[in-house]
Amino acid sequence: MRTYLVPIDFSQASINAAEFAAKLSEQTLVEHIVLLNAYYVSPLETMLPNPDMVQLMEEEVEHEVADRIKKLEHLKHKLKAQVREGVEISVHLNRSHLLRAVVENVSVKNADLVILGSKGNTSKTDTKIGGHVISISKASPVPVIVVPPQYHFETITRVVVACDFDKVKETVPLDSLKRLLDKKKFELLVVNIDKESKHLSGDAGRKAEETALYQMLKPYQPTYSYVNNPNIISGILHFATDNDAQLVIALPHKYSFFQSLLHDSVSQQLAESAAVPVLLLKE
Repeated sequence: MRTYLVPIDFSQASINAAEFAAKLSEQTLVEHIVLLNAYYVSPLETMLPNPDMVQLMEEEVEHEVADRIKKLEHLKHKLKAQVREGVEISVHLNRSHLLRAVVENVSVKNADLVILGSKGNTSKTDTKIGGHVISISKASPVPVIVVPPQYHFETITRVVVACDFDKVKETVPLDSLKRLLDKKKFELLVVNIDKESKHLSGDAGRKAEETALYQMLKPYQPTYSYVNNPNIISGILHFATDNDAQLVIALPHKYSFFQSLLHDSVSQQLAESAAVPVLLLKE
């Protein structure tokens, strides 16, 4: 992964995500980190007054743009002390909606990974990144890492891969996962949520042998576990915390943990409950 795209709304959560990206550079081959701010102003806002009879002047818009770029440059300077030597950091302001800005810049900047804070700025004048985590995860053509707002970066040595042993039997597109695992040798914990408690005494490793995942991950010598929890999100995140993991990887499969994360009813729980970053792989 050579280019990271980090949306910034100047909330502490987004700045924390940027610092995560900078420190992650020590473990990866990233060459470029792009700090992106989306600032959309409707044409009507500069043509007509709002209900409070306040009309936004073009000079005010330009002043706001300049102020945002200044803040991005300040963050860039701060991150330079945290990235691996040789990693370029650039800033970009998009005059469009956040979702469109992310998708466009993934393409234009040739980004391999999007890194998001799971909560955004509560200011009405800023697009809430946290509130758009699910829509960005759905629309992004590249993997997305969601970083909890209070997470302090730790060197990634233990990774949890979440999947459904009963469903992952066909070929799974795991190129992104394989590229990641080939960079560093992590301790890999593969976990299946058994919310109906059908495998209380079962052998998770033996069950995993029936999946397409098993052969692909065999060179990494993972351990396999069941987690009996009716709440999929809670079960996996608690497992990661209990096992001192620094990253949870969700596979992009129709019946996977990833699919659960893309339901809006779960997004708030993810943002509030996740103690470790979650990497959402893509097809």
